[in-house]
Amino acid sequence: VTGFDLWGAVVATGVVCTFYCTLGGLKAVVWTDVFQVGIMIAGFSSVIIRAVVVQEGIGRIVNDSYYGGRLNFWDFDPNPLQRHTFWTILIGGTFTWTSIYGINQSQVQRYIACKSRFHAKMSLYINLLGLWAILACAALCGLALYSIYKDCDPWMAKQVSALDQLMPYLVLDILHDFPGMPGLFVASAYSGTLSTVSSSINALAAVTVEDLIRPYFRSLSEKKLSWISMGMSLFYGGVCIGMAALASLLGALLQAALSIFGMVGGPLLGLFALGILCSFANGIGAFVGLVTGFVISLWVGIGSQIYPPLPERTKPLPLSTAGCNISSENLMTTENPLTTVFNTPTAERPALADNWYSLSYLYFSTLGTLITVVVGIIISLLTGGLKQNTDRKFLLTKEDFLSNFSRSKSETKVEVLDSKRFTVAAEGTDNPAFSHIEMDVASDKNKVNGLHI
Repeated sequence: VTGFDLWGAVVATGVVCTFYCTLGGLKAVVWTDVFQVGIMIAGFSSVIIRAVVVQEGIGRIVNDSYYGGRLNFWDFDPNPLQRHTFWTILIGGTFTWTSIYGINQSQVQRYIACKSRFHAKMSLYINLLGLWAILACAALCGLALYSIYKDCDPWMAKQVSALDQLMPYLVLDILHDFPGMPGLFVASAYSGTLSTVSSSINALAAVTVEDLIRPYFRSLSEKKLSWISMGMSLFYGGVCIGMAALASLLGALLQAALSIFGMVGGPLLGLFALGILCSFANGIGAFVGLVTGFVISLWVGIGSQIYPPLPERTKPLPLSTAGCNISSENLMTTENPLTTVFNTPTAERPALADNWYSLSYLYFSTLGTLITVVVGIIISLLTGGLKQNTDRKFLLTKEDFLSNFSRSKSETKVEVLDSKRFTVAAEGTDNPAFSHIEMDVASDKNKVNGLHI
């Protein structure tokens, strides 16, 4: 649609991400994310403002969307096989987003980078405002897209070859008379991609070095570990570029992303929930529960890709080409090429395809979490979990809820220290990563027998 070569764009995005992740680390990722959010909001805003002008007011957009069935908030069907209902979004969305913000390494790494727990919580509340703004802009852009093309859908009219091309098509259509504005939207789309990919690359490199290399190669210096971390960023950057090929086989990208987050994040969320909520959980129960959760989640997730749900489950909304000035022969086929890769004839569909594999993708995370917790509890009880001694401070307490908007005592007390009198602090802030002993680890000071203390 935009004229850019697909693989040229993919490789360019991967190279740019890998470059600044390798050289700048987490600091580069965070600061580039700040600027990228601004570009994303600007790109969305330009499309929304121009669409409102074209449609002569936002009221017409909302009215078209309402009477076109695009504003259905009150579908309370409890059937978990239905794609999108009030309950799938409320329950499934809660588990999915909890796994993303609660146990995802790229998020947890940023929490740890904050100076204190209070700062980490404040960053989450600020992030919540930004997330609301992004989601609201995306929803408004979707409503504007429908309102403008309600009588001549570009997908049905074969003006685009993939559903993900609809938004760029709209931008080029309504902003072609404004030089630079289509480019702003392209930059906005690239910003979202760069933000996601850079966070993943940096998180993978950090986990590899800290959990897989440092514990087993203690003789490596900080300088060597830094070089290894850069090498890991390069490696994972190449892997991300390669994985882009698989993304083209997963259908709509948003649904594919949420499905993967659910299949992987659900069992991990269940693992953490088991450890926090159940004092009798042990290592055996946690491991068996995690493996079981992964197996079940991947089973239903992969099955749903091989046997996509039937239209009565997805409930596709009607599209029209009545206002298009094109020949009728171009409208004979409306099959989605993104999903035909995995489609099989209806006669060959197994019994599980219309029941188990038709589970809403928003429930993948819920399923993985519940399976992990239930199996973990059962196995822990059977393997003597009630006989173990547990430190209560590692369990969830009421203080964890009551302290959401308050600082701890160590955070409210501010004391000015004389740097000349105190050369080594007994402890840092709430986050030990900000102790100057660790921050200055590359220097030759504070060594005993050649080792850092």
